[in-house]
Amino acid sequence: MSMPASEEPDGPDASGPSRPVTARRERTARTVQTVRTVGFGALAAEELDAWHLLRAANPLLDSPYFHPGFAAAVHASGREVRVAVGRDRAGDVCALLPHHRERSLIRPAGWPAADFQGPVLALGSSFPPLALLTGGVRGFAFDHLVESCADFEPWVESRRPSPFLDVSGGLEGYLGRASRSGKDNMGQARRRAAKAERTHGTVRFVADTVDAEVLDRVVELKRAQYAATGAKDYFAESDRRNLLTRLLHTRDSSFGGILSTLHAGPHMVAAHFGIRSENVLHWWFPVYDPAFAGLAPGWMLLRELAAAAPVLGIARIDLGRGDDEYKRRAKTGETLVCQGIVTRSPSRQALRRARNSMVTMAKSSTLGPSLRNIVRKLRTFKQ
Repeated sequence: MSMPASEEPDGPDASGPSRPVTARRERTARTVQTVRTVGFGALAAEELDAWHLLRAANPLLDSPYFHPGFAAAVHASGREVRVAVGRDRAGDVCALLPHHRERSLIRPAGWPAADFQGPVLALGSSFPPLALLTGGVRGFAFDHLVESCADFEPWVESRRPSPFLDVSGGLEGYLGRASRSGKDNMGQARRRAAKAERTHGTVRFVADTVDAEVLDRVVELKRAQYAATGAKDYFAESDRRNLLTRLLHTRDSSFGGILSTLHAGPHMVAAHFGIRSENVLHWWFPVYDPAFAGLAPGWMLLRELAAAAPVLGIARIDLGRGDDEYKRRAKTGETLVCQGIVTRSPSRQALRRARNSMVTMAKSSTLGPSLRNIVRKLRTFKQ
């Protein structure tokens, strides 16, 4: 079966993130027959409508990363997003996959900070991954692929858990589902909040604020954290700071940024910038002031967010993939996300598997702390 694809230039922006839509067959599993690649700004109203409908009908795609508003914000922030649009035999849109192109490699839109990835399509639908490899593209690399399309299985190299908090019912509901460790840490957070109030002044939580100066402070603290830990500075590129600013001012009812702060007296001790879509909040950029590290302000902030969930209309907080101890303690459940690369090159796959094995060995070694730099270099090795 041939999978023709075409490249079309960007046109007028049609990226409104919450279009009223009416359509048919959005719940029907379909098979992609043709794929074309188009700039996000050149998507037709029909294609944007289909995006909303397909996502709304597939519960595996309720993360805000799958909302067209996320791709729109990334594109508008200065980093081009292109979309592979799949159509079925009748010519109807049945799949969309937003991505970036870096020479001969494409990656999911928002990479490397896209914590859920994959095509937007109806449950059970088929998508031909190799159809992405056209026009000089030799690989589609993914590292947080949701298992919503079985066609990607031949190229999956590994799976890792992505934990979440079920906060339906607020803090009380969460505590009824949390592990003993999660309950203990939330209890400690309550006591530390009382201590902070005695020591520094009234503890105040702001669940959702639109404050550019506070966002600048979040980025500043995050960059300091990257520098202290030796991690790559995500905000070294200006388009990524632009992305957060744009998301902060996106106040659509179905998608947008959420900036939350925790204060003790005059001090902002912790903050978090995330994105939400309907009742799902993605925990994205949490920060705290190192001067207040002894209070474990991150846990205090997470507790306040859980308590505020009903008012915010949030039922789940996705923490994102990661080995952080607090995620293991706080989670009420987890999903699996996949790493791999769609390629026609067996040698490329073999090279990646060898690299991944070396990373795993380095991480599990008793010399772990001294091997962190090696792991980072291996992770950034040319894919």
